[in-house]
Amino acid sequence: MMRAASLSALLLLCSGAAHAAPSPQACWTLHRHGQQPQAEACFTQLTRSADAYARAEGFWGLEDWQNANESFRSAAAEAGAPALVKVRWGTLFHERFNNPEAVNLFREALSQDPNRAGAYLGLATVSAEEYDGKANEYLAKAEALDPKLAAAHELAARIALENDTRELAAAEADKALALDSEATEAMAIHAALDLIADRSADAWFARIAAVNPHDGEAYQEVAHHLELHYRFTDAAAYERKAVGADPRLWSAHSALGIALMRLGEVDEPAKELEIAYNNGYRNPATVNSLRLLDSFKNFDTTRQPTTVIKLDKKENELLEPYVQAELHAILDTYSKKYSMTLSGPVQVEMYPNHEDFAVRTMGMPGLGALGVTFGQVVAMDSPSGRKPGDFNWGATLWHEMSHVFIITATNQRVPRWFTEGLAVHEEGHHQPEWADRVTPDVLAAIRDKKLLPVLKLDRGFVFPDYPQQVIVSYFQAGSMCDYISETYGEGKLLDMVHAYAAQKSTAATVQDVLGVAPEVFDTQYLAWIDKKYGAEAAHFDEWRGKLKALAAAAQAGQASTVLAQAPAVIALYPEYTGEASAYAMLADAQRDKGDSVGEVTTLTAYAHAGGSQPEMLKRLASLQEAGGDKAAAAVTLTRVLYIYPVKDADLHKHLGDLLLAEKQYDGAVREYHAVVASAPLDKAGAEYNLAQAYFAAGKRKEAEETVLLALEAAPDYRPAQKLLLQLQQGSTN
Repeated sequence: MMRAASLSALLLLCSGAAHAAPSPQACWTLHRHGQQPQAEACFTQLTRSADAYARAEGFWGLEDWQNANESFRSAAAEAGAPALVKVRWGTLFHERFNNPEAVNLFREALSQDPNRAGAYLGLATVSAEEYDGKANEYLAKAEALDPKLAAAHELAARIALENDTRELAAAEADKALALDSEATEAMAIHAALDLIADRSADAWFARIAAVNPHDGEAYQEVAHHLELHYRFTDAAAYERKAVGADPRLWSAHSALGIALMRLGEVDEPAKELEIAYNNGYRNPATVNSLRLLDSFKNFDTTRQPTTVIKLDKKENELLEPYVQAELHAILDTYSKKYSMTLSGPVQVEMYPNHEDFAVRTMGMPGLGALGVTFGQVVAMDSPSGRKPGDFNWGATLWHEMSHVFIITATNQRVPRWFTEGLAVHEEGHHQPEWADRVTPDVLAAIRDKKLLPVLKLDRGFVFPDYPQQVIVSYFQAGSMCDYISETYGEGKLLDMVHAYAAQKSTAATVQDVLGVAPEVFDTQYLAWIDKKYGAEAAHFDEWRGKLKALAAAAQAGQASTVLAQAPAVIALYPEYTGEASAYAMLADAQRDKGDSVGEVTTLTAYAHAGGSQPEMLKRLASLQEAGGDKAAAAVTLTRVLYIYPVKDADLHKHLGDLLLAEKQYDGAVREYHAVVASAPLDKAGAEYNLAQAYFAAGKRKEAEETVLLALEAAPDYRPAQKLLLQLQQGSTN
């Protein structure tokens, strides 16, 4: 900590008692020590300087962003302006939410002075914030140019802890403190490490307060790491501490609002976000979160003792019965499997606008693009938020609800790889067709030996080394859990949950639960992967070439060529059901040749391989029905419900007819209700069909109420008149 005499000298200098003008460093030092009145006076003096760079720093300190920017522009335009000006200007742009311009300025600074360590630190800061995997490369250059740059080690510590590499995080924080005893971000990293390990962090917070009793940023740093370790309630508490320490830290008000939104709150988040916005803190997260809160007026909320479901008003009547039924099935299954009951209701939110969902996940790396879980709040895309066939809302809900249970069971003490892997495993465990499939990106990673050791798998979710590594990491984590279940037994996964709940590391968990060292586990797992996918990976390029040739033949209408070659292409990579799949080309060729039996066989294989294009599945159902297998057709169409149940009244009507014919009356009621909820043109016919299903199910009261609605829409509708007469006479004929 700065000696009292030195700080007193700064105070004297910036009070105007000294003749020399203050330096920007002197003003920022006062700010760093929480001497805000004195710092403001110091910055004000800088704004009166004849030096454009000094004025820029002064306006920056006073949060006069526009004048700061203009002054930096003037300073950078001066002949002989040092590269430092562009580094600081870039840092201002980063602080004001313009990373592209910040990066441009950092690169310009390096063009001017290739040895400018601060420019590399700036690039590393942006890279770390955007999780693009390049931060450590930039940091290495910064540290090589300036071995005494404490801020570089602070950032390295932050990145290490985001990767849950705790020993490295502590070591880097210690290096920063050795270079600068007042490195409060390093102290905050240590505080976060203690809290994550359920140790007291009071000593670190005391050291931070000794440097700056109003250091809200340190509490924000702690909150950030708690959030990444699924400690959402604790994160909100530390964001609140940040606001308490520095009420003018507008970023903390924004972060607190977002943290409270993630806990399912609305009123206080709006208040905190508005404070940030009204004081000029208008980053995308703040602005978009306020817009999202405003959009909540367009949502309906259905509350039951164990569930809260929030859906867009336009979709609520259609989707709520499906979501409610699935959610209760999940709660029942997981409660039994994990021998636990959630402490309160789980909240599920579905967003038809994908951008609204993206706002909900703001700042959370590696969580995928379909759903996200914050404690007992689940946010996800609505089926209408995606192209038909892009995702399975049922599988996503089972995935996210696995997080709810596992995060709760471990008291938020679970590594990312395991909770994501277990959730992926649970999808396929519930429905084999929902199992995570090996994508071309995954096959390429297997072929190129890019799978990570279990002790390093978390980093693949947070700081990927190549563009598709997050997708690969999801697959790898899920397949690791599949391997554990297959090799050691499903119960071992629950034992691992208990080990993590007991605060064991991954190394200790693998050793204690599975009885092998992590390195041995990696070797055995990779052998299992090679046996399962090695041939597909080895022939990946061959498959790609043959698929391209097959597509050309299909395009040219060469059905005989497709019939001859497609089975071999499928055999090379049976799990590929994406665009231009060999399954689709083969089925089309079989249809062209009038081979309906072969077409059914191909489309059935497509469905079992996880194929999810609604039109392909509907086509299979139509063939099954035409072949007299209405029960199979109903099962196939039910799969479509989990993929794209919206904007498709014909699907619900057809499935309702099949289920009614199969005497599955509750299912028929559900589907005819969906037709009514779709606001069909033939409202009377839709209500009549629903009344018929109620009548068949023995629900006479509901049947009478519904048939009256049919007659209200069309008073002369004779089938409805006849059904009403039957109901009123008590007839069952």
